Amino acid sequence: MVKNCSSQSVATAVREYEGVTRKHAIGEIIRSLHLDSPDVVASFGEDAAVIRKGDDALLLAADGIWNKLMEADPYWSGFCAVLVNIHDIAAMGGDALALVDILSFTDEELMHEVTRGMADAASRFGVPIVGGHLHPHTPYNVIDVAVLGSATLDSIIYSDRAEDGDAVIAAIDLNGRVHPSCAMNWDSVTMKDGATLRAQVKVMKTLGEGHLVTSAKDISNPGIIGTLGMLLEVSRKGAVIDLHAIPMPDLAAHGITFEHWVRMYPGMGFILTANQNHVDEVCRLFRDVGMAARVIGTINTTKELTITYQGNSSEVFDFSLDGILGSRDWCQSL
Repeated sequence: MVKNCSSQSVATAVREYEGVTRKHAIGEIIRSLHLDSPDVVASFGEDAAVIRKGDDALLLAADGIWNKLMEADPYWSGFCAVLVNIHDIAAMGGDALALVDILSFTDEELMHEVTRGMADAASRFGVPIVGGHLHPHTPYNVIDVAVLGSATLDSIIYSDRAEDGDAVIAAIDLNGRVHPSCAMNWDSVTMKDGATLRAQVKVMKTLGEGHLVTSAKDISNPGIIGTLGMLLEVSRKGAVIDLHAIPMPDLAAHGITFEHWVRMYPGMGFILTANQNHVDEVCRLFRDVGMAARVIGTINTTKELTITYQGNSSEVFDFSLDGILGSRDWCQSL
C-alpha cells in the first residue's frame, strides 16, 4: 500500500534521481555516433541493436556497472554485469548466446569476487562468457560486459512501438530483498535457482513469438517510472499511470518508502505495453513463473508521463519539451 507520499513528491523524486539524470548525456553520444546501415534494423534507443541476418536477427548489447557498486560489493556487481545484459536481450524477445567482458581492477581480491559473481550468473542463466579483455592493477575498478543474442525478425519486441490505448504493464519479481550492499537495488535473483531465472526471462521470448505485446524494456537504473519514461520517449507517446497499481513488496517490512521503491533497480522486472485484449494472457504468463504483473496505466498521444494518486495527478516528464536521453528531438534522426 502506498503511504506517506504524494503524486508531486514521487514525480520530483523520479525526475531528480541520479539513475534518471545520468541518462541525459546519451542524446549527444547518439548524434555523434549514429550511422545508417542497411542490415541494422534498430540501434540506439533499443535495449539491443537488431542486425538482420536473413530471416533472423543478431542482437547486440553492452552494459557497465557503476564503480561505486563495484567497490561496495564486487560479487553483486559481477552478477549484475551479466544480469543486465541477459535482460537486454530478453526485453527484445531474444535468446542470449554468449558474453564477453572488459574488467579493470585495483587488486586481485576484488577481481576474484567480481569474476565469481559473473560466473555464478552466467551459469544460472546458461549463457557462457567466451572472452574479453583485462586491465590489471589500474587505479580504478570497472566491469563492462557485452552480449550477443538472436531472434527471428518477426518476433522481436521493440521499445518504440507503444500504441495509443495500450495497457502499460509492470512485471516484477517481488520475492526478494533490499540488497545489503546497495540500498537502491532489489535483489530478487541471487537466491533463485537457474531453472527459475531462465523461466522468468523466457516469458519475454514467448510474448514476442506470440505477438502479445507492442513494446517493452527491462527495468533498469532509472527504476519503474523512469524506465517507462524512456519507452515513451522513443515511442513518441505519453501515459497516465496509477501509483496504487504498481506491484510492490511489503515496504514497511523492508524498511523502504514508496518513493524509494519506484526508483530501485528491481533485479527481475520489465515494463511492457499491450493491446487491451492481450493483457490477461501477458499477466498470466508472468504469474506462472512467480512474478507479479499488473496493469498500471494506459498509453496516450500527449507525450507526457503523468502519475496519479488519490485523485491528484502530477506530470513527471513532458517529452515535447525535453527528454530523459538529453533532448526532445534526439530520436527524430533515427
